[in-house]
Amino acid sequence: MTVKSRLLELLEQHKGEPLSGEDIGRELSCTRAAVWKAVNSLRQEGYPIEAGPNKGYMLARESNLISAEGIRLFLKDPQVEIKIFDAISSTNLEARQLAVSGMAGHGSFVVAMEQTAGRGRRGREFYSPKGSGIYLSVILEPKGTLEGSLLITTAAATAVYKAVKEVCGVKLGIKWVNDIYVDGRKVCGILTEASMGLESGEAVTDFESGNIEFAIVGIGLNLYVEQEQFPKELQEIAGGIYEDEQSSRTADRNRLAAQIVNYLLEETRELKLSEEYVEHNIVPGNEITITDNKSSRSARALAICPDGKLLVQETDGTQSKLAFGEISIKIPPIK
Repeated sequence: MTVKSRLLELLEQHKGEPLSGEDIGRELSCTRAAVWKAVNSLRQEGYPIEAGPNKGYMLARESNLISAEGIRLFLKDPQVEIKIFDAISSTNLEARQLAVSGMAGHGSFVVAMEQTAGRGRRGREFYSPKGSGIYLSVILEPKGTLEGSLLITTAAATAVYKAVKEVCGVKLGIKWVNDIYVDGRKVCGILTEASMGLESGEAVTDFESGNIEFAIVGIGLNLYVEQEQFPKELQEIAGGIYEDEQSSRTADRNRLAAQIVNYLLEETRELKLSEEYVEHNIVPGNEITITDNKSSRSARALAICPDGKLLVQETDGTQSKLAFGEISIKIPPIK
């Protein structure tokens, strides 16, 4: 671990508190010149580090840059591999490469400030502009088959709900199966992919059948994005959990990212449908449109089943279960 990384970890631990160069040097077993060099390097990366005579160095309390050092302070397992990127094509692709190569295992994850080719379901692009949210992908090694792995996605939605409520104080609504809403706008998407392992060509695929070697759970959470910045087709659909940029700066992004991972690992320790996923789901009881390939049909959503499937009543009165699919409803406000 470099002096710069160790210094950032120390400053994150004492955010808002001044530390003398002498004390830092003693703690890190390095010279004051090395401390000064590390401070300047961190400042160049954008960290607001204050300094002054007889004051020492202090990381401003409002500092909100995501760092591995800052995230580890809140992780229940701080030893996992963490990769941080200013910009990357896709966190899911990077996490997959780490998992396949054996460089990272269960609970390790990738975080990016921006995705240039963020991926959504059915090959869609997930809009991920710089500095507007948290984009992360977690590697899981769950026990089970692809048939029952819908519960990994429901667990991820529950993890985001819990983390945002705890860290940001914002109540979310979950839309079956993998979207999260605030005030009628989508603020989070989840893409879960699985690998069947080496014998099947290391393919990461949507869930169908067979045993899982590892799964990649990609989570894109918008904190604040100006509506005009969204592509036109998303301006009436997407949003952020905060109403303005100033409010979004109050969110501790390191703690939020860590808590999403903590809750995800907790929720997937035993794959089962959580009470929170059912309680805060905005789909049951509503008329929905189900899109299957190029056709669509109307139905009424009745309930979330214990296996994560959606029980619906068709227009002819019969009932069926959806394991995966595209549904649309008029999103009610979150109360």
